[in-house]
Amino acid sequence: MDNHNAVHHGTPSRRLVLGSAAAVAVTALTAPVASAEQGLRRGHLPSRIDLPVGTRPEGITSGPGPTFYVGSVADGRIVTGDLRTGAVRTLLAPEAGRSLRGLYFDARTGLVWAVGSLGTVGHVWAVDARSGAVVGDTVVPGAGFLNDLVVTRRAVWATDSNVDRLTIVPLTRHGRPSRAPAEFVNLIGDWPTSPPNTFNANGIRTLPHGPIVLNHSRVGGLWQVDPASGVARRIAVTGGPPITSGDGLELVGRTLYNVRGSGPQDVSVVRLRTHAGELRGRWVATLTDAGLDVPSTATAALGSLWVVNARFGIPSPDTAPFWVTRLPAG
Repeated sequence: MDNHNAVHHGTPSRRLVLGSAAAVAVTALTAPVASAEQGLRRGHLPSRIDLPVGTRPEGITSGPGPTFYVGSVADGRIVTGDLRTGAVRTLLAPEAGRSLRGLYFDARTGLVWAVGSLGTVGHVWAVDARSGAVVGDTVVPGAGFLNDLVVTRRAVWATDSNVDRLTIVPLTRHGRPSRAPAEFVNLIGDWPTSPPNTFNANGIRTLPHGPIVLNHSRVGGLWQVDPASGVARRIAVTGGPPITSGDGLELVGRTLYNVRGSGPQDVSVVRLRTHAGELRGRWVATLTDAGLDVPSTATAALGSLWVVNARFGIPSPDTAPFWVTRLPAG
């Protein structure tokens, strides 16, 4: 891994063991961030991929191979590129009033799914990953702030950070848009009741034949949700620092990556297991990097974790640089 990445491992794993509890603290090393061109000259993947100035990204997804996609919260464009070369281009042109948040590539169909809004109306879009054509557009009545999504065999599931429910967009048996209206599952059980105008459910992933996994931006923690009933239970996580805040989630096998841009600029790595029907987690590492600047979401590809930097709160974002940072998968 590149020497500017800081990886802190916690409870014993097959590869690394910490010597003391003090090693939980995160220390970001500060070697210069290499450009894509420099990385290729060394025969390695680039440490940083620059996006077009003013992109104002939030969501990222990838596939097939080195291809990645980033969506803009400012103008609703989708930028696509190559994780090996760093080359980028516009896939979906900007549209006035459109804001994109979470993205998810479905390898079955070659579609990039995106959630966001057009003006004040929530939408879930399906975009052809080659042509950029919008082939599906589902309006979500009563949406507050559609934030992230995951695609399963028969549906798209999306979080709404302002409304305590999950949005479901049914798919055909081939994974294509079905044109059926959006459905909803209310979050109940142990899910914290959300006061008005607060930011709550954010990242979302699913385990094969298992529950939905969410994080919670306001109260922290990881949560498992029964997709049929909406009953939520907190996932107990042992070891390491508390799971506070959280934006995007990425899942590789049973390893969950919780991106945190509010407060800490890092990614918590948690290994999940099932015990008596309940998910449990074990913190194993915190990934950080000097190049992270309000990281929002991440995608796993080519043996690395690629984190997009939203840089929320910077002056003049329309003329500011934005980039994707590569981290070791941990």
